[in-house]
Amino acid sequence: MTRVLITGITGFAGSHLADYLLEKTDLKIYGIKRWRSRTENIEHLMGKIEFYECDLRDASSVRDLIEVVRPDMIFHLAAQSFVPTSWSAPAESLETNIMGELNLFEAVKRTGIDPLIQIAGSSEEYGAVEEDEIPIKETTPLRPLSPYAVSKVGQDMLAYQYFKSYGMRIVRTRGFNHTGPRRPPVFVCSDFAKQIADIERGVKHPIVEVGNLKAVRDFTDVRDMVRGYWLALARGTPGEVYNICSGVGRRIGDVLSTLISIGNVEVDIEVDKRKLRPSDVPRLIGDSTKLKTATGWQPTIPFEETLENILNFWRESN
Repeated sequence: MTRVLITGITGFAGSHLADYLLEKTDLKIYGIKRWRSRTENIEHLMGKIEFYECDLRDASSVRDLIEVVRPDMIFHLAAQSFVPTSWSAPAESLETNIMGELNLFEAVKRTGIDPLIQIAGSSEEYGAVEEDEIPIKETTPLRPLSPYAVSKVGQDMLAYQYFKSYGMRIVRTRGFNHTGPRRPPVFVCSDFAKQIADIERGVKHPIVEVGNLKAVRDFTDVRDMVRGYWLALARGTPGEVYNICSGVGRRIGDVLSTLISIGNVEVDIEVDKRKLRPSDVPRLIGDSTKLKTATGWQPTIPFEETLENILNFWRESN
C-alpha cells in the first residue's frame, strides 16, 4: 500500500484531506499532531489513521518520524496560517513555516527516501497584484504584503530549491481562499456564520462585527481544494507550481449578505478595527487553467452550498 503522511492533519484542510484520502482503499494514512494540538477536527478519524506526535520545528523529532513512517507521499499542510497573527508574531510565523519545511526536507534527504511531496502555498504570496494581472497566473510576480505571505514565499522558494538542488519530487500548490465546515471562526466566512448562528440562538446581540468588506476574494470549498492537492501531486509535474481556485471573485460584503439571507435574520453591521489589517490585498482572483489542464480538476461545490454548510456547522456546534 502507498504510505501517505499528512502534516497539519489536525487543522481545517488537513482533516478534510484525510477524509478524502480515506475513500481510497490503496492508501495507508499517517498524521502528525503535536501534544498541544486541538483534536476536535480529527476525533472522527481515530482508529482509521495512524497518528504520531512530532513538532516540525524540532529537527530530530522530524527525522525520527520520517525514519519510522518512510512515506511514499507527503502532504505538507502544517503552518501558522492566520494572516493577522503573523503581524503580531512575525518571527514565529517565519520559523514555523520556513524552518518546519526545511526540517522536513532535510529529514527526507537524510533518510534516503524519494517521496512525492506537496507543499501547500497560498494566494497571499502574490500580494500587491496590479489590476492588469488579474486573473492571477502562476507566472504573476510575488509581492507579499504580510509576514505570513513572506513565510509562504519562503516555503515556495525553498521547495523549488530542493527540487533543483537534490531532485526531490516536490509539487507546489498556491491555494486561494478556501472555506467550509470546521473552519475556525478567525477566518471571514466562518466568523460571519458563527456570529449569525449565535444571533439566531439569541446569545448575541443582532450585530455582526466585520473588517474590510470591500476586499474581493476567490473562494473554493475546502473539499474541492483538498481534491486539488491530491490531483496536483498524483498527476502534476514535480518542480511545477499550480494555482487552486474557482476563478470567481466575491466581495466580502456580498458573502456577508448571502449568509444573512440564509440565516434569515435582521442585523446591524459594525466595523471592528481589530479585524482590519495594516495592509490588505484589494483583489485576489486566480486562474487555475494550468491545474485543470494537467489534472482535470474542476471545482464542483456551489459557493452558496458551502456557506450553508458552514452556517449549519455552527448551528450544530453550539
